[in-house]
Amino acid sequence: MVAQWSKLDGAAILVDGCGVGMYSTEFVKRYSPHVYAMDIELERVAEARDGTPNAVVSTAEHLPYPDNTFDTVYSHEVIEHVADDRAAALEMVRVTRPGGRIVIFCPNRWYPFETHGHYWRGAYHFGNTPLINYLPDVLRNRLAPHVRAYTKRGLLHLFDGTPTRVLHHRRVYGGYDNIIARLGRPAEVIRNLLYRLEGTPLDTFGLSHFLVVEKRAR
Repeated sequence: MVAQWSKLDGAAILVDGCGVGMYSTEFVKRYSPHVYAMDIELERVAEARDGTPNAVVSTAEHLPYPDNTFDTVYSHEVIEHVADDRAAALEMVRVTRPGGRIVIFCPNRWYPFETHGHYWRGAYHFGNTPLINYLPDVLRNRLAPHVRAYTKRGLLHLFDGTPTRVLHHRRVYGGYDNIIARLGRPAEVIRNLLYRLEGTPLDTFGLSHFLVVEKRAR
């Protein structure tokens, strides 16, 4: 999906929030030696450097790269965790070259489960919690103050006033690998049926947004 909508072959690529380097390492192996990556956690960056030597510790709101550096900026389930998501979006735009693209996956507000757990009476409870994201913001944010979930409008609003245009947006369903490992073929059939809903009105309830924006010359 990323290769379909962005330049990867021989490209200058930034993985914005690389974790342990799962995606950045694959980009190096398959597409380009010019892959850079950053994450806020030193331990994860140290692990990512095994496959991505150009990995550094940084915050998404203050990227340590010059303007107009990258052909592709990739952010996978990261922007919902940063302190200032608007600032993080502006930084992605800043470091992208005119004609370059920003590819984002992030949580969909209308997915029936909050996958990052929730807080209740001061205690954190791990796991998928149903319907939290359907509550009004004042209640939802008390139960899940540690993570955001986006409507389409809210996600696109992050790029208001920037020299970008939306090339592609849809909501996608998950891989559900752990469920398939436990339940086998029946779960795989259900997963494949859900994939067929992508690009239809029923992708409203998908797990994540898949957004591609292109930077334009001012």
